[in-house]
Amino acid sequence: MRSDSETVNIARRDWLKTAGLGGAAAFLGGNHLTAQAAAAPATKVRGIVFMVSDGMSPGVLTLAEAYSHLTRKRGTRWWELLNDRTASRGLMDTASANSMVTDSAAASSAWGGGQRVNNGAINVDPSGKEVTPIAAILKKNCNARIGLVTTATVTHATPAGFAASISSRGNENSIAPQYLNRVDVILGGGSGFFNPQRRPDQRDLAGDFTQAGYQIVNSRDELLAARGKKLLGTFTNGHLPFTLDRDHDPSLAARIPTLTEMAKAALSRFLADDPPFLLQVEGARVDHAAHLNDIAGLLGDQLAFDDALAAMLAMIAGRDDILIVVTSDHGNANPGLNGMGYSYTESTPCFAKIPRATASHERILTEWTTNKNGDANQLADLVKRRLGFSLKNDESEALLAIFRHQPIVEWNHQLEKPEGLLGQFAGNHTGIGWTGTSHTSDPTLVSAVGPHAARFAGMVKNSEVFGHMMAIFG
Repeated sequence: MRSDSETVNIARRDWLKTAGLGGAAAFLGGNHLTAQAAAAPATKVRGIVFMVSDGMSPGVLTLAEAYSHLTRKRGTRWWELLNDRTASRGLMDTASANSMVTDSAAASSAWGGGQRVNNGAINVDPSGKEVTPIAAILKKNCNARIGLVTTATVTHATPAGFAASISSRGNENSIAPQYLNRVDVILGGGSGFFNPQRRPDQRDLAGDFTQAGYQIVNSRDELLAARGKKLLGTFTNGHLPFTLDRDHDPSLAARIPTLTEMAKAALSRFLADDPPFLLQVEGARVDHAAHLNDIAGLLGDQLAFDDALAAMLAMIAGRDDILIVVTSDHGNANPGLNGMGYSYTESTPCFAKIPRATASHERILTEWTTNKNGDANQLADLVKRRLGFSLKNDESEALLAIFRHQPIVEWNHQLEKPEGLLGQFAGNHTGIGWTGTSHTSDPTLVSAVGPHAARFAGMVKNSEVFGHMMAIFG
């Protein structure tokens, strides 16, 4: 295993080689002033808030801006950053060590370990050597406080990339203990990985965290009332529910905090203390909705992520020592609004049908799979009630057939599954098309505001992010 000091030295050498990125600030237009400002002596950075809309294809930002105006009569905070002369804009080169298309484990490892690794690995290089994650380095070097906030399980690939090393991302039971005394605030899903009754080794990991001074919270009310400096909050056994489902289920809304509430709980604790800090905030379910070709679920969680961004920006307003970076680890299924009708005049009315949905595709598919003997009419009724449109008879029959693992005619093999068909049928009404149900190779958007923001202007290779963060912390 490489030592912490060796990792830091390599990171700094890599950064010196790539320091010219600041000169690329004019990329994407309008950033020349930002690049010039960065040449002045920079304020010492007290903390970094690194925000990840997981699986957000570049086109999602446009859709979210329109959807926010449609449903909330206001725009999005990330869109505003694109018009902010003090913010930097860039693109993230997202490849992994073994593929042009990365997964979340390799992507977050590039950020958190400074190396591109193979898909599926978390801070383990292609030769099998462990890479020390940035949380461990910062904790050792400057006693930094570390936070991981997510709508996935807290041990999922993206948060783990900042704080764990393991050859297989799926081994979340082995990721969880690595957070003990390394991560100070841990909020999201995944209670089972800390519960002795669910862990294969029967270790009372939650008890170990309690003995180490963490306050354990398991509900929204407990989080909002918590006063401990160190928190372990897991609010579901698996991932948190989609925002769309939470908003339409009062019992979920009462029990499970929003991403904004979790992010504020973490940042408020770090701002109240003196040590430096690194906080990762992940809107994980944007990615999951894209896998499901679920535009209402995706946009609901993208707006929830944007609300968290707005809260973080508000909390650091007037400060000159906090850097906020907003990006995505990869694209997913590349949703886009197609031209609909004559001269595309139906595109906007079709888009306006998206808010009719009252449940995520995940919830719909789960409801249907519990109905073993349902027929095509019952399936059509479920879609009508939950998504607000009527299936044609042949669509209902095709969807029913694929549920029963019967052959259908579908030339795009990625869409030859229930979620792929449902996404296509919904798209006939909403105008939203999908390239597939998997990650894509597109560069993702990056915005940064605060000291050293110009480091994230232009084209940024994902493995360079680690060097930037290490250099910023000094």
